[in-house]
Amino acid sequence: MIDFSNKNVIVTGGASGIGKAVVEGIVAGGGHAIIFDINEESERQVQKELGKDKVSIYKVNLMDTEEIAKTIERVYSELKNIDVVINNAGIVSTKPFEEIDQKEWDKVIAINLTSVYAMTHAVFAKMKAAGNGRIVNIASVAAKRGGGLLGTSAYAASKAGVIGLTKAVAREGAAYGVACNAVCPSYTLTPMTALMDDAKKEKILSTIPLKRGADPKEIANVILFYASDLASFVTGEISDVDGGVTMDG
Repeated sequence: MIDFSNKNVIVTGGASGIGKAVVEGIVAGGGHAIIFDINEESERQVQKELGKDKVSIYKVNLMDTEEIAKTIERVYSELKNIDVVINNAGIVSTKPFEEIDQKEWDKVIAINLTSVYAMTHAVFAKMKAAGNGRIVNIASVAAKRGGGLLGTSAYAASKAGVIGLTKAVAREGAAYGVACNAVCPSYTLTPMTALMDDAKKEKILSTIPLKRGADPKEIANVILFYASDLASFVTGEISDVDGGVTMDG
């Protein structure tokens, strides 16, 4: 259990999958989790499970940068401070490059990359002024490999952008106590991946040295580390949590 006592932590996409596991870890550590998600019903269920005093929920369309900025201001007015932002929300695109149209490209970039910019931009100045803040972004092994079975070109490009943005924010924020790191998961056992057929699952598993998918909590554990004071001397780091898929230096 990692200590999040007296911390307000935003988790985008916190109503399910990896995001929900992160929210559970924050609450277990004594922190206050703030979920930004489009699925209000799922948000309410998580809040019911963990407690209204421990979880705040906001229905947010992460494709709308103005809505993101307004909701961040609302959080500051209601909770007074944001200590950590975890940019977890994302969508997958699996079409071959030739089949991706402009609409799909724009949607993937908007949710996976532009929302990360908008969320970070909305808190960055306040974190600088406070002299403290942690931002954790969820990228993907697809960003390093140029796509793959779970995400192709649009997805890989969006997540590669997240890696570049993470390093840039880390470099600019370091002098002011604002840290920014990223985590790159591979195949994880979430409601989204549960919809895949067995043949595709077996093909994916054959590429993973550990020969299994990750439990969401295994990804969340690394995210929670970067979100916590345990990572006080770490910024600009891109960590693979992928069962050995990448093994880069």
